[in-house]
Amino acid sequence: MDKAYLKLIEGNRRFALSKKFDDPEFFKKLSLGQKPEYLWIGCSDSRVPANEVTNTESGEMFVHRNIANVVVHTDFNLMSVVEYAVNVLEVKHIIVCGHYGCGGVRAAMGTSTFGLVDNWLRNIKDVYFKHRLELDNIEDTDKRADRLTELNVIEQVRNLAKTKIVQGAWHGGKKIEIHGWVYGLNNGLITELNVLHDETDDIEPIYRYKMDK
Repeated sequence: MDKAYLKLIEGNRRFALSKKFDDPEFFKKLSLGQKPEYLWIGCSDSRVPANEVTNTESGEMFVHRNIANVVVHTDFNLMSVVEYAVNVLEVKHIIVCGHYGCGGVRAAMGTSTFGLVDNWLRNIKDVYFKHRLELDNIEDTDKRADRLTELNVIEQVRNLAKTKIVQGAWHGGKKIEIHGWVYGLNNGLITELNVLHDETDDIEPIYRYKMDK
């Protein structure tokens, strides 16, 4: 039996001891509940851990991750996370963070098949098709993938703003900002895409729900 997984248990012990050494009350305080200000929607890629790349502590960020950080209105997992984050935790910022060098984005650019994930990647193909004139004019494949990564993040920010959950929060007076970021694997830095959404005016009228007063 491969026991390589045991290093994770040992790593956990070192983590717990380190936290207790720095703050003997750390886990006691953590067990009392969470009140994060941020919801992070990121890629499942193992190289982009939300807390690590933002230098935040446990309890500071509520996290959802999926392949290529896609926001799909029929994804009940994601919608449940968003609803809980917005209505119960009352987060103030929702961050959609992609990353350059994303395998999902790269796969969506081609026509090869990869199994069940093809259905998921269709969402990114739709983003490509929407911006095909710009993307087809980028000859370098890596640069084209980087631009599609950015456009995908922008599209997912807009998809979040179109949800009844977020619009209901805005209608109720909650101050929630949705941000679009891209993380660079080659330098460890986050690029802000300046695609802030914080009110229904940021989306087209057809997507704006009429809320009961």
